[in-house]
Order: sequence, then structure tokens, then C-alpha cells
Amino acid sequence: MKKILITGANSYIGTSVEKWLMKEPENYQVDTLDMQDENWRDYDFSPYDTVFHVAGIAHVSADPKLKDLYYKVNTDLTIETAKKAKNEKVKQFIFMSSIIVYGDSSSKDRVITRETIPTPSNFYGDSKLQAEKGIKPLRDDNFKVVILRPPMIYGPGSKGNYPRLSKLAQKTPIFPDFPNQRSMLFIDNLCEFIKLMIDNNETGLFFPQNKEYVSTTDLVKQIAKAHNHKILFTKIFNPFIKLMFKSQIIKKIFGNMVYNQNNYEWNQISFNSSIKRTEGLIC
Repeated sequence: MKKILITGANSYIGTSVEKWLMKEPENYQVDTLDMQDENWRDYDFSPYDTVFHVAGIAHVSADPKLKDLYYKVNTDLTIETAKKAKNEKVKQFIFMSSIIVYGDSSSKDRVITRETIPTPSNFYGDSKLQAEKGIKPLRDDNFKVVILRPPMIYGPGSKGNYPRLSKLAQKTPIFPDFPNQRSMLFIDNLCEFIKLMIDNNETGLFFPQNKEYVSTTDLVKQIAKAHNHKILFTKIFNPFIKLMFKSQIIKKIFGNMVYNQNNYEWNQISFNSSIKRTEGLIC
């Protein structure tokens, strides 16, 4: 039986992974740890095979007053947790980083490869990157370090950009037919990926994503279709969108940003099925 400790109690990803693994209670024991309680430092990590570290600030903010907090939580806390795990003979440490370490999406094709150098555009992205740099030197034959850089994660109950787009797709009568490509990651696909990381005692840098690239137009189209909502898609707004690409909102909605490939093959739920599950239409 594998024993897993998830740091970041009640987090969306942590809770999802816990439920996923506990479908097989004969194979996994899962505990969670609240890192907001300073007493976490006294918690015994030694019984665990894997520490899955998801504790951190997940949202992007440009407020300079929060800069120190981001580095304290996303960087310093991650490194301290990894060192504790290694000192207490945990075999594997899995860290949730983010595609955000590569900066913003682009109006032009932007394909990220393993050789692409991270260029964070804000302190959220840099705090994740500095955490990566801090835990990499801890890796050795007895302490496996997995760094995941997922794209946008979505699923039932997810937060962030997806639920906003979902609400829009269910109401708007018209939407731009704009060509772009994004990597995305359905929460169940992420959970299965993490399960394989644990089962295979993996180490290294990984880029989990759905098999299919997605355009924002296709995403809105699929959500609207799931709810039997009709939308007129038109290219009439495209020249305006191209002119407005300096806007962060436009970049987030219509920018291009994809990984060139999955560097790990595993069974996945299709994009269409993932939208139906996210929208609560199938279990």
C-alpha cells in the first residue's frame, strides 16, 4: 500500500486527487495536512511514501503589496516542506508548479517545448519558478522530485477563468469566431496522471495536458451545446481583438499557448466528455 500525504487541506486539486486515489482504498492511504497551521512543522512525514505539495496561493495578482506573501507561501514554504520530506526519508515529493512560469500567452503561435526557457511575467509565476529551483537540488536516488507544469485546470467545481467562461457561454447570443490554441487539463486527467507518478515512483519535469488543443471558440461552442444554448459565432470582431492584444484580458481569452507534446502517455477522458462532466451533464 502506498501512503500519500497531501499538503494543502481542502484545496481543489488536493481534494480531487484524494478522492481519486481513495477509489482504491486497498492500494492507497491518503492523509491531508493544513499548512496554514504553524504546527505542520511538528507533523511526522516519515510514514509516507509520497508528499504531494499543493499548498500555495493559486490566483494571479498584480498587487505589489502581496509580492512578499507570494514568495513566502509559493517559494519558501515549498522548499521548507521538501527539505522536511527528504530529512524524514520520504521517497517522493510532487510539486504543483504551473505553465505560468513561461509568462503570458501570445497573439502569435506559442509552442512550449522542453527547451523553452521560463520567462515569468509576474511574481506569481516567478514564485513558482523559484520554488522549482529550490527543490531540484534535493533530488537524488532516494528522494524523487516531480515538478508538474500544468496548463489551465478545469472540472466540476473549479475556480478561475473556466466558470466565468461557462456562465458567458450559457447566456451570450453572439461570440467571436477567433482562431487560437490553448493547452488545457481536465481535473480527472490530472488525477490519473498524479496516480501514475506515484505508482511508478517517477522523478523529473512533466507537462500534463489534455490530448486535444482547444480554441476559446470551440470551448464556448461545446459548453453552449451541452446546455442546448444557441450562439452566433462571427469573425466580425476579430480585427478589434487583434488590436487589443496588449490587454491582459484579451490575452487570457484569445491568446495562444500550448505544449508541443505530452511527455508521458496515459489514458485520458476526451475533451467533449470532460466538458459534459464539468457542466454536470454526465457523471
